[in-house]
Amino acid sequence: MTVIDRFLKYIAIETTSTEDIDTIPTSQKEFDLARVLVAELKQLGAEDVVLTDNCYVYAHLSPNCDCNTKAIGFIAHLDTSPDVSGSNIKAKVIDYEGGDIIRDNGIITRAADFKALSKLIGHQLIISDGTTLLGADDKAGVSEIMTMVEYLLAHPEIPHGYIGICFTPDEEVGLGTSRFEMDNFPCDYAYTVDGGGLGEIEYENFNAASVKVVANGLNIHPGSAKNLMKNALLMANEFISLFPQAESPAHTEGYEGFYHFNSIQADESKAMLSMIIRDHDYSLFEKRKQFVQDVSDFLNCKYGPGSFEIEITDTYYNMKELILPHKEILERAEKAFRKAGISTSYVPIRGGTDGAMLSYQGLPCPNLSTGGGNFHSIHEYASVNEMEKMVEVLINIATSL
Repeated sequence: MTVIDRFLKYIAIETTSTEDIDTIPTSQKEFDLARVLVAELKQLGAEDVVLTDNCYVYAHLSPNCDCNTKAIGFIAHLDTSPDVSGSNIKAKVIDYEGGDIIRDNGIITRAADFKALSKLIGHQLIISDGTTLLGADDKAGVSEIMTMVEYLLAHPEIPHGYIGICFTPDEEVGLGTSRFEMDNFPCDYAYTVDGGGLGEIEYENFNAASVKVVANGLNIHPGSAKNLMKNALLMANEFISLFPQAESPAHTEGYEGFYHFNSIQADESKAMLSMIIRDHDYSLFEKRKQFVQDVSDFLNCKYGPGSFEIEITDTYYNMKELILPHKEILERAEKAFRKAGISTSYVPIRGGTDGAMLSYQGLPCPNLSTGGGNFHSIHEYASVNEMEKMVEVLINIATSL
């Protein structure tokens, strides 16, 4: 089966994860894809194929040579982002000749808004109909790993060392490694295949925290509210207004950190805000968290104790310091890309991956490109050309002795 056939098969299976759920997986739908992968891995001849109660798929390929090489792993995630519907995806393959992508239903992906499209002129692109996301994040990575496995098992004459495979649930909601079992994945290091444009290697990511804010108001009839009412909706708006607008995602790039408000539920009595904090630099990350606390303290002085309650929770940290002592991991990936005729670039991740969490659990794990883009949106795409090349790259990594 080709990588594209696999991809189209996998994206037809809804695997949207769910926020604010304590169970792993957060959605039972993730098992639907996991069971398909288990069946395929067994049919292909992978060893010790396991599906855990928490929806982790493990398998491995034993060494087929007397080679003294480290055990390496490949990881991708099953779930898609809850930011946009992943149900009933209608995918289409187009020959991209440049300019805007105009779908039959009139939904437009404008080239001016998505600059990366200019590098994909002449490619075949897979897109959705614009009413859902596509699922390239990360079913492109899943498809590429599975196609690599099929190739290696079909060509036992190609020598390789121990290769571990894992597909995780709930990466999109920050829980992808919460039930990861190292005993089922005895690798010296691994790669998450969960990135963007072809040739990108990522070993730096944000330090991240989530923040829950509650504004407690006092609702009094408007006719007698003077000097008494505390409107929680307006208090929440004031809280947001105290954050620097220039330090939001819409105005930052590269290594620049940000504050991002992503939800609000409010009336006069109570308002609940959700926000995230991001920064590559740990000291700046800590300052950002302190700023949130300072804003809360200021408003509690203004409106009275208990008017604002905040809960700050660290979610993941920058894996850079844990990857750099193992430069051979990056060098192996570079060599594999070069062998496939692809130039590489190191890109800081403006987000996080399972690899960041795993690196802090003792498994160094940088991230590799998949050939997808515009993730978490109706404008998501996957390049057929780049996905096919990524299979070649993964084979090169696996067989580099």
